[in-house]
Amino acid sequence: MSSDATTPDASEDPVGYFLDDITYHGKSDRTRSFYERVLRDFESFLSEGGRPIPVAEASHRDCMAYVHGLRGEQSESTVATYASYLHRFYAYMTQVGTFDSNPMTLVMEEMDESINTDPTRREIGIPAMRAFVAGVTHPLERAVVVTLLKTGMRVGELCNLDVRDLNLADAGPRPDVPVRASLDGRADSLYVSAAPARTSVVNGEERTASNKRKRDTTVPVDDELAAVLRRWLAIRPDTQSPAEPLFVSTSGDWGQRLTPDMVHHVVETHARRHGWYRDGGGAEENVTPHYFRHFFTTHLRDRTGDRGVVKYLRGDVAQDVIDTYTHEWGDRVRDVYTANIYSLL
Repeated sequence: MSSDATTPDASEDPVGYFLDDITYHGKSDRTRSFYERVLRDFESFLSEGGRPIPVAEASHRDCMAYVHGLRGEQSESTVATYASYLHRFYAYMTQVGTFDSNPMTLVMEEMDESINTDPTRREIGIPAMRAFVAGVTHPLERAVVVTLLKTGMRVGELCNLDVRDLNLADAGPRPDVPVRASLDGRADSLYVSAAPARTSVVNGEERTASNKRKRDTTVPVDDELAAVLRRWLAIRPDTQSPAEPLFVSTSGDWGQRLTPDMVHHVVETHARRHGWYRDGGGAEENVTPHYFRHFFTTHLRDRTGDRGVVKYLRGDVAQDVIDTYTHEWGDRVRDVYTANIYSLL
């Protein structure tokens, strides 16, 4: 990217350069402000010593000292969030060639906070979640809830799914749309792309949500989820979108792609009825779509004891790990997943 009057120079203001780039990549103003707050705070930390340290020259020990200083002042989940933002900043600046290396790599390996559970969050067992799912009877709403619970994907990733991203061995009723090439030979699978970003055009349709995973991921579909998805596809309304979204509204926005707000409304409505959501309740109390990601992570990790597979399914790992698991698809990810995924129906 060339610098101009409005674009910060990467060497003079790497934080400003990064913030501009994530905006160009479709990140929301809210996300940009979160990154700016963390990165400018880190800059201030580096300038407080006897010798100010440029961000580009920070070592892993400087990063560790910053993260350590957050403890006691911030919750563990906030510390993990700050560290992940710093890690993504350094990873990006290294990738574009502005920085020589990412000093946060070692820090993140030690922390490994990305899939840790939050001890203050409501803990729901599988029997209780099974009872919750039983109360979700509408085919669309059940398909949305079970997909989130069985895959651990983010709500934006669910909304961005197209019919071509689903390959069922027994397809049942579905639009005459060929599955994407990446799913050839991988029956009973969902493809979650890392590409969609808010305002970008993907598969002929402008998107209103961004996917946040690090790499494209192929997630197994077990018999329960396959049955739920076939039931939904049997009644799925026709849509005018050339992308043929997998999940579309059956209410006021008939046939339009679901949005994150719609999904949040569905989950909140059922959580309220179940006593798992109240106005004023925080993340530790209220059950939301993001809670389902926490549920998936906690229970599948505890059942498998395999953090690598869980991180792969969540889309949290880098390309080298993705390549390893994809190569070993038949005897690694799918086998571990199908042997350990919990029953919800």
